[in-house]
Amino acid sequence: MPTIKDVALKAGVSATTVSRVLNNRGYLSEALKQRVYSAMEELNYRPNELARSLSRSRSNIIGLIIPLVSLPFFSVLTSYIEQHAYLNGYKLLLCNSQQDKIKELEYIDMLRSSRVDGIIMGSHTLEVEAYRQMNLPLVTFDRQISPGIPYVCSDNYTGGQLATTLLIEKGCRKLAHIGGHPELNLLSNLRYKAFVETARQAGIWHTSLHTDNNSFDVLAYERLLEQLFREHPGIDGIFAGSDLIAAYALKACRESGRRVPADVRIVGYDGTALCSLNHPSITTIRQPMEDMGRLAVELILKQVEGMSVPSANILPVKLQEGSTT
Repeated sequence: MPTIKDVALKAGVSATTVSRVLNNRGYLSEALKQRVYSAMEELNYRPNELARSLSRSRSNIIGLIIPLVSLPFFSVLTSYIEQHAYLNGYKLLLCNSQQDKIKELEYIDMLRSSRVDGIIMGSHTLEVEAYRQMNLPLVTFDRQISPGIPYVCSDNYTGGQLATTLLIEKGCRKLAHIGGHPELNLLSNLRYKAFVETARQAGIWHTSLHTDNNSFDVLAYERLLEQLFREHPGIDGIFAGSDLIAAYALKACRESGRRVPADVRIVGYDGTALCSLNHPSITTIRQPMEDMGRLAVELILKQVEGMSVPSANILPVKLQEGSTT
């Protein structure tokens, strides 16, 4: 197995220079870097990542804990986080918590043992103290844990306003919101708050149905939609807490003989591919998912470098009108 000394001999440089190339330290000409890389390729040399991380007290690995990677929003977000981590020389260690507290704690222990440089949290089953005890650079999605822990989210309140206002402007007079439980400590609940306040200010009748504490139980949304149309058959506008819920609402309308948008208008939230894949295409509030992924990585890297970062990182949303309104 070739060593760093073999690479140095092949490239005609010192072992220290090879180490500097591997760790991107100091000024190095592109020609010299290419000579070292060519020598590595010819010798099929692979650096020992563990030894490198121990020597520089960094692993260049970011941990990501999310509730369900199969959900469209988290799958797209994960892809962007991985992309921007990689562009910055970092690898991603993905953990799928499935909203299980024990599993989430086990993943946190594993990530700390793996010497990750920071953790991005998209799962929120633990109490605040559990996050504070991590003693690692941390960024959360859609949850404000404490002033010292930065979070990234879209402008949920404005998104809720845009969705509800659009339904009212389209002539809807009996509105419903379907989403996660409003008592959960999630910033996404501002969508529901905006829905209520906007409908109330316009004098529009409104109701809401929510899941239990597992806000990602998609089967529960089918039951809620059946309940909604059974208890309130005159509903003519639905603001769904995600594009996935909006797709279920579209399915429920079709199965109950309701025409969209003639009888019921629907607005989702996220801006995933689900919107264009459905027929009719779903009107949604688009979150800037690539910007959110990039920003989460940037906030971790700045903390790794010892820099201070803002606690609140709220990105703007846009109304993307499809054919359901």
